[in-house]
Amino acid sequence: MPEKTTIENHEWLVLITVIVGTFLGRLDQTIVNLALPKIINDFGITVSSAGWIATAYILANAIFVPVWGKLGDTIGRKKVYIAGFVIFIAGSVLAGLAWNLSSMIVFRIIQAIAGSADYPTAMAIIAITFPAGKKRTQALGLWSSSFAAAAVFGPLIGGPLIDNFSWRAVFLINLPVGIVGLLMAMKYIKESVSEKKTVVFDWWGAITLGISLSSLVLVLDRGLDWGWLSLESCLAYLSMIVFFVIFYKIEKKISDPIVDFKFFKIGTFVNTLVNNFVVFMGMMGGIFLIPVFAATYLGLNATETGLLFIPMAVMMMVAAPMGGHFAGKVQPRYIIALSTFVAAIGLYMFSALDPKSSVWDICIPLAVMAFGLGFGMAQRTSLIASIVPENEVGIASSILALVRNIAGAFGIAIFATILNYTTESNVLNIAHNSVLHSLDSGVLSQFTSLVILKAQVLAYDTVFKVSAVIVLLGAGLALLIKVKEKKVGETMVFLD
Repeated sequence: MPEKTTIENHEWLVLITVIVGTFLGRLDQTIVNLALPKIINDFGITVSSAGWIATAYILANAIFVPVWGKLGDTIGRKKVYIAGFVIFIAGSVLAGLAWNLSSMIVFRIIQAIAGSADYPTAMAIIAITFPAGKKRTQALGLWSSSFAAAAVFGPLIGGPLIDNFSWRAVFLINLPVGIVGLLMAMKYIKESVSEKKTVVFDWWGAITLGISLSSLVLVLDRGLDWGWLSLESCLAYLSMIVFFVIFYKIEKKISDPIVDFKFFKIGTFVNTLVNNFVVFMGMMGGIFLIPVFAATYLGLNATETGLLFIPMAVMMMVAAPMGGHFAGKVQPRYIIALSTFVAAIGLYMFSALDPKSSVWDICIPLAVMAFGLGFGMAQRTSLIASIVPENEVGIASSILALVRNIAGAFGIAIFATILNYTTESNVLNIAHNSVLHSLDSGVLSQFTSLVILKAQVLAYDTVFKVSAVIVLLGAGLALLIKVKEKKVGETMVFLD
């Protein structure tokens, strides 16, 4: 009995360790956005130029996720996890010492390359550490909740750091916290590798996939500014398609591919990815507008906006282990479908927002949405880890990370476009159906402002309703996730 307790304690220490790493990486992403105004001022750059700081990070992160996932399965997850941690700390310190835009972009790329190692290796480490079934599902649920916690604590920690010190502090704070996480990883994580040895790493596959993904993410991130049918966007589309075709041909021929397409013959794997894509596209597409709405129409600053997300983090952390509790008792598809339906309700509640709304009109829908997302998060994640061979969990989890990241980028791009075009359309419609009986310039200016305000508020209403419908579609698609259950000892595992 004491030996079993020690083993169980070690398992949870491993979980805490990877949560620290995941939390730190996601925290960095949310904090840096707060620092951009000060960086723009210090470097004397435009807002458009500063956008490349975020774009470069997103591009590098997307490109290297599958590379790290494969390397983790090949040379050892602990080695890759620690390497990622060390590089991330170094990149953070360098970013904190950046002297101009070019140096900042280079150092953010270094951070992104390192940060992309976290998701696939952390998920694989958890899958290897915890046996398949209820315990693994609960562990993955708790780990997933750290994403929400980072989104909340980013503004809460970043605001005071920037105000009381400088924007450099948001990068340099990663040094002491990162060292703690690194020491924990070295002590508690045990090395694990795939039984299948890789003789030659699939570099050509990695390069062609990287070019294809970078083209996709680039056009999603910059397409609204460029124009979706502009020359730049069309070249990005062409590059994405051509290099993906080359990548696919390489992967079909190579004996040890970086992305094994045999996974896509597994119905449960594909349906779970489709559900994740639809849900994350709708969620990210709608939620990224909340801080903008709070700042623009409610007059909240960055710290106050961060406080709005506390109920979201709390509900996510409460719901994740609750959802994990039903592992092996209820078919995963029913939990995922129900949780996604609840999340869609939360998103729909945002459609009632207007300039007269209170902070509770944001907090309550966020809490409802987060509960739904959190309740099914563990099931979505654990299914991917349960239906593929244990020696390929890293690759499978990197595919899941890619799908979620790309879905988020799609959501933000699509809903930003919807918001933009709907606002323009609403302005024309409202102006056409309004009558002003005055030629006074002051009255005319006020009238114009009110028309634009009404048009923008109605556009937000449209975006939130569309995002709710998309997530509701995800609830329906969840019912297609069919798995066979098999009892191994006292544990229920899933098979395709």
